[in-house]
Amino acid sequence: MGKALVRGIFLGFAIEKGEFYLKQIYTFGNYLKEKFEAKVYKVGINISGFTCPNIDGTVAKGGCTFCQNDSFSASTGEVQELKGFHLNLDSKENPYLDKQLLQLEQQFQAISARQTREYGAKKFLVYFQSFTNTYAPFETLKALYEKALTFDNVVGLSIGTRSDSITEETLEFLSSLAKEKEIWIEFGIQSIYDETLVRINRGHDSANVKEWIIKSKDAGLNVCGHLIFGLPGEDTKMMIDTAKEAYKWGIDSVKYHPLYVVKRTALANEFVSGKFTPISEKEYLDVLVQTIKLKPKNVSVQRVTAGIDDDSLLAPEWCKNKNTQIKNINQALKPLGLKY
Repeated sequence: MGKALVRGIFLGFAIEKGEFYLKQIYTFGNYLKEKFEAKVYKVGINISGFTCPNIDGTVAKGGCTFCQNDSFSASTGEVQELKGFHLNLDSKENPYLDKQLLQLEQQFQAISARQTREYGAKKFLVYFQSFTNTYAPFETLKALYEKALTFDNVVGLSIGTRSDSITEETLEFLSSLAKEKEIWIEFGIQSIYDETLVRINRGHDSANVKEWIIKSKDAGLNVCGHLIFGLPGEDTKMMIDTAKEAYKWGIDSVKYHPLYVVKRTALANEFVSGKFTPISEKEYLDVLVQTIKLKPKNVSVQRVTAGIDDDSLLAPEWCKNKNTQIKNINQALKPLGLKY
């Protein structure tokens, strides 16, 4: 075997007849395909009545400074909003549970049918995506989670939440489900720097995230961590430090996001007044490549970028076109012998 081929294989690609073959990074899709031997798709669900404790005043008001939740959530076209109805951990009753269960079923049926028709999906993970999906009374959560697991070809759940909004009772219940189903919990880590979390009005500290990731792992759950690069006041080292710590905490999967600015947010006000400058694509690519290079092999990647292609995006302009982002990410990964 020639030295060039040996070196190429070590880097993640093989050189044959003047061409080289890039190795795909380990994605969540790869993980699911290996485990279930079929195309498994996440079905993003948006249930009315859910909010966050840093929106409703429990730990803060106004939400994260960057968050205009519609821009980060699945666009289903199936949600009929229940105006003025919001749950929290202390809610004593839920008069709209039947309507929430109906929303869940309608959204799942519509989205899974489209995924089957357009992408050949065979199995599904129901993804409770918008807002904080453990921030409700236990009986409500139990009813929604159990209902989701009754749908045809559903292999499990993925639940997006905050580390300050899950109870021991809910964790124990999810742990029991995980004995037979694929159960994921997704935590917004964002940053390990508490000064950053204060600045973005997160409402909890980094120690709280670490605590609940470790508890979730100990309970037998799979954990996905969300990381945001380009948060106010952070430099490259701080972003990479966050990724390193998240890997140490034992996350099983990761989503990498650039911070972009959307209208009608506190961050938009900072941007317009010149107090915040969004991350450049060059810096984002540099941080992303370094964090992927440091990532343990067993940690799957669910997302390498994010953005929004409508007039709600203020900046940066490079977050508008997802196809161009992916093309540039692949170009940046190429020297490592990798592709997304």
